Amino acid sequence: MKDLESLSAYQAAKALSRREIRASDLILSCLDRIGQNESLIKAWASLGKENALSQAKTLDKGALKGMLHGLPIGVKDLFDTYDLPTAYGSPIYKNHYPSTDSVSVALLRQAGGIILGKTVTTEFASFKPSQTSNPHDPKHTPGGSSSGSAAAVADFMVPLATGSQTAGSIIRPASFCGVVGFKPSFGKISTAGVKSLSISLDTMGCFGRTVEDVALGVAAMSGDHQMATVEELHNKPRIAICKTFEWDHAQKESGAALAVARHTAESFSKGVIGDLSLPDACKEIALLQTRIMLSEMSRSLTFEREHFSKKLSLPLLKQITEGALISYDQYSKDLLAAKLAKESVNALFSNEIDILIAPSAVGEAPHIKESTGDPIFCRGWTLLGLPCINLSITSGPNGLPIGVQLIAAPGKDRFLLSVARAFARALPDPVMRDQA
Repeated sequence: MKDLESLSAYQAAKALSRREIRASDLILSCLDRIGQNESLIKAWASLGKENALSQAKTLDKGALKGMLHGLPIGVKDLFDTYDLPTAYGSPIYKNHYPSTDSVSVALLRQAGGIILGKTVTTEFASFKPSQTSNPHDPKHTPGGSSSGSAAAVADFMVPLATGSQTAGSIIRPASFCGVVGFKPSFGKISTAGVKSLSISLDTMGCFGRTVEDVALGVAAMSGDHQMATVEELHNKPRIAICKTFEWDHAQKESGAALAVARHTAESFSKGVIGDLSLPDACKEIALLQTRIMLSEMSRSLTFEREHFSKKLSLPLLKQITEGALISYDQYSKDLLAAKLAKESVNALFSNEIDILIAPSAVGEAPHIKESTGDPIFCRGWTLLGLPCINLSITSGPNGLPIGVQLIAAPGKDRFLLSVARAFARALPDPVMRDQA
């Protein structure tokens, strides 16, 4: 079997489990791809070539080990790994080797996954652009903070990679790079052993090239192995378009993507797909997310600020300072407002709707020197703790990918995956249907 690096995670895992391909050959194929393109894409913070190949050869000779048997995985350099350096995107932690894996990485290994290397993250998962470029056009950003993970999957360097989202760090890079990004419900995957930015918001997830890829990844990362099987839809879901209260930020290409999404979803939805406005309690969810994130960030990075302030970038220091100026009283009020917003949205899902479709990003990926992109269309959903999945459905004026995100009620992760696969199958572009 040629071009093994082009296999999706699901395809590769299936072939590995049937012994149709060898883990060592798949690893070598991925490493060959990395060797060809890494100097341009710069997706990797570190690689464990010899160790990964040694593990693969052992698995090739031994019994099958779990649902990810022999599958190479990229791990965002925010997740602790005992056998690879974990720098959290900061020079402060250069050559830092944690003594243990993060819980999610340990579970990936237990399921038979092979950690190929650590993918680039922005500094402590904040907004300062990293060196990673977008595989579709190196002059543009891959998004952040999960820059390396999204780019590595998009460039066929690895079939699956982990990510984290505190504002928009899974969905936005997935849209910019044209891959499937899955942010499950808040708390679905343990944050233990992942450098914390905001305890109320940090959510772990992953990137793949199909819906079944990310289902497999989150199933392993969470320990909920039932998620690995994406079920067929048994009933037509109630679907609506939600432009959100931030719609004035959207560029034309995002509006066009929503139009395609509406047409696509109508083929399997229950009733006409209309526009839905969020409850009044959600009017300030983007602002609430920003303040809660900054406030918690200022405390989470206290040690680094006190001992290594000169090694922190000016943009990050500015954010930390802004967060420290938010009073604890205001922070407490924001948490209460967030709780009320969550309750109002939960009621909405219970009574009126099953799936919302919203923009994943403002538009195409901006120029790499400008920023990692505005997370405005992700902030609120992260605050609400809802499961979200990005699917690429069209392209913008520069030919770069444009995605939309499908959103379900909290805890309805498996249902969301089923809807996402049905949605991908219904897309008018046959190339985009491959995401199913």
